[in-house]
Amino acid sequence: MPLENRDPSTLRSSRWFSPDDLRSFGHRSRMKQMGLDDTDFRNKPIVAILNTWSDLNTCHSHFRERAADVKRGILQAGGFPVEVPVMSLGEMLMKPSTMLYRNMLAMETEEVLRCHPIDAAVLMGGCDKTVPGLLMGAISADVPAVFMPAGPMLKARWKNETLGSGSDVWKYWAERCAGNLCDGDWNDIENCIGRSAGTCMTMGTASTMACIAEAMGMTMPGAACIPAVVAEHSRLAVATGRRSVELAWEQLRPSDIVNKQSVDNAIAALLTIGGSTNGIVHILAMARRAGVPLTLDRFDELSQQVPVLGDIRPSGRFLMEDFYNAGGLAALLERLRDLLHVDCQTVSGTSLGQQIAGTEVIDNEVIRPRDKPLSPTGGTCVLRGNLAPDGCVIKTVAADPRLLKHTGTALVFDNYPDMKARIDDPNLPVTKDSVLILRSAGPLGAPGFPEWGMLPIPKKLLKEGVRDMVRISDARMSGTSYGTCVLHVSPESHLGGPLALVQTGDEIQLDVAARSITWNVPAEEIQRRQSSWKAPEEKWQRGYQAMFAKHVTQAHDGCDFDFLEGRSPQREPDIF
Repeated sequence: MPLENRDPSTLRSSRWFSPDDLRSFGHRSRMKQMGLDDTDFRNKPIVAILNTWSDLNTCHSHFRERAADVKRGILQAGGFPVEVPVMSLGEMLMKPSTMLYRNMLAMETEEVLRCHPIDAAVLMGGCDKTVPGLLMGAISADVPAVFMPAGPMLKARWKNETLGSGSDVWKYWAERCAGNLCDGDWNDIENCIGRSAGTCMTMGTASTMACIAEAMGMTMPGAACIPAVVAEHSRLAVATGRRSVELAWEQLRPSDIVNKQSVDNAIAALLTIGGSTNGIVHILAMARRAGVPLTLDRFDELSQQVPVLGDIRPSGRFLMEDFYNAGGLAALLERLRDLLHVDCQTVSGTSLGQQIAGTEVIDNEVIRPRDKPLSPTGGTCVLRGNLAPDGCVIKTVAADPRLLKHTGTALVFDNYPDMKARIDDPNLPVTKDSVLILRSAGPLGAPGFPEWGMLPIPKKLLKEGVRDMVRISDARMSGTSYGTCVLHVSPESHLGGPLALVQTGDEIQLDVAARSITWNVPAEEIQRRQSSWKAPEEKWQRGYQAMFAKHVTQAHDGCDFDFLEGRSPQREPDIF
């Protein structure tokens, strides 16, 4: 915006600091209490840096330095930076699941933006649930905002093997359980698999959500794939800070960016990168915050049109550093231009089409040509049937193709402790054709919808060489996981969904091509079991967890709180 068109009275913060009254005297005097003067904060955009740094969030260990970079950019552009810490959701150390607290971060983000003199915000996140939490809150608050991703860690090496976080953990743990990996090698892998600051370097949920944010238009160009510790990431932080000041002057809000078309772009990105199934739940929640009607059916519609071009683990061979060096998300999206809404506005001030125009694919192995896709259709499918009336999902590109049409008998685990206690019992009545069932793992049953969906292969089968089985649950699965895992079964077992009634020995039929999952039990027997089912006792009686239990929606609705759908009716307080 030209300097002559910048009217400070249009800034949101001017309501706090400009009036000649007692309240504004108090606001200004307390700012000056911190050693500031009028030149620092008056008549210029105040940009909040919402930082999810924490000593217990391993992926964000570089965020103190990046926040300083963002501040530098804000100051360069004539804004005033204020750093505001918000809840950090560290995937590795929070129990039972960071998903339990995603909505809490979203609520905090919305309220922080609404109640303070903030003209624009830089949202600093990366580790899985920080991305949707920050974006959901910003969409609802509708204050100008730009997302700044943490970036993936660098590639790791063990001996002559390239390691991918998460994915190779599961792989080598299976080999250790099978007796093929010694304790010393296992310890060596533990010491080297997390090579630097940053999120998982596979296409896990963190990088999936960064790509979704970029495709949706909420990041600077190329932001999603830049590794966390390279110089380019520092420059990205500075550029994000500079742009945030312009967003404040332009008053370009999330409501100008997140709409039906940009949500479709986000879904297309999720599918073409072979992204995490968690992205489905988060896109559903973000879309509904923006007032965009969205169901699972839209994901499946686009899945049948969008090829998987990103050959990235766990679906493919390469890691995020390779993806970045190959041209990144922009180059991949340029190859999908005809399947995108390229006129969508982005926070950079250009359209998505302008943002990706002319980007070059450097490595056709990492970013496949359209005529040589990793899969001709999207890597995730939506299934329905009498076992999942409201739907469930499967990441087909990470599954064993021979199991995508399979009939087997159920082996049921009532909950996670039951599974953990029995899974390696040498007398477990299981074969490679069994269908492992885990219940009490959904939003309410677990609690918090944890990533338990990649049930471990029983040790007795690992020793026989089995490395994949059909597994079904009302849980989620880590984006770094793989296998023939049917997830997000809805309604969940805790609510008396069909999964609650399955018994060991029941026949389960999976047919991904037909998009069906069938529980082959007579209707009268299902009715008999339903009539004798008793709802479990409520686990939570107080605090945030009680609120979660009362208001969280099911997986097919995004697991948001029912009272938070849509945007906030007020961008700022009524009373000053």
